[in-house]
Amino acid sequence: MNNKKAICILSGGMDSTLASYIAKKDGYEIIAVHFNYGQRTQNKELQAFRNICEDLQIKEKYEIDIPFFTQIGASALTDCSIDVPTDGVKPGVPITYVPFRNGIFLSITAAIAEKEQASAMYIGVVQEDSSGYPDCTDQFIQDMQKAINQGTKEETKIEIITPLVHLSKAQIVTKALELNVPLEHTWSCYKEEDAACGVCDSCRLRLNGFKLANAVDPIAYKGL
Repeated sequence: MNNKKAICILSGGMDSTLASYIAKKDGYEIIAVHFNYGQRTQNKELQAFRNICEDLQIKEKYEIDIPFFTQIGASALTDCSIDVPTDGVKPGVPITYVPFRNGIFLSITAAIAEKEQASAMYIGVVQEDSSGYPDCTDQFIQDMQKAINQGTKEETKIEIITPLVHLSKAQIVTKALELNVPLEHTWSCYKEEDAACGVCDSCRLRLNGFKLANAVDPIAYKGL
């Protein structure tokens, strides 16, 4: 096994991008994985992914199409008949939650990791300051790691690394600036692909993170 090879799940968002730069700082050779799952901002996220891979000088990457999420629906991100909420983050699991998305992402990534003989998988889940998604918790990731290692070859030993799981958005912004992460290439908006809406849950969390970090977000927002 090559102990310095890691698979990074890279959506093109701020969190997964920072996680990938941390993997590089940790000395891993990075293989990037991106999922096109029928999300509203699929084209923008794919563009962000490619720009970030270029900046990181990633030689090997996977762009995986999993459109069945649009058949499942039940999320404002994959079902255009459901409006993306713009009235602020509320308690409970929001309608932007995509059922078991991270579990499916991790399962597919585990198959790639086993093929590539990677010893680590990086994912930028955030438990402390997120939208309340159940598949972003530390416990969920630990349980997925156990299942992956039980369901792969005996010599396959994969660690799922979540460097941001207990950070706030402000801490994420600060860390990204310290590592010179090109935040201008990242995309967080749930709704728009030209200028970010500024009012969906993801935009609100991102903007608040920059505000608390006393930093300026380099991407464009509608009306801001």
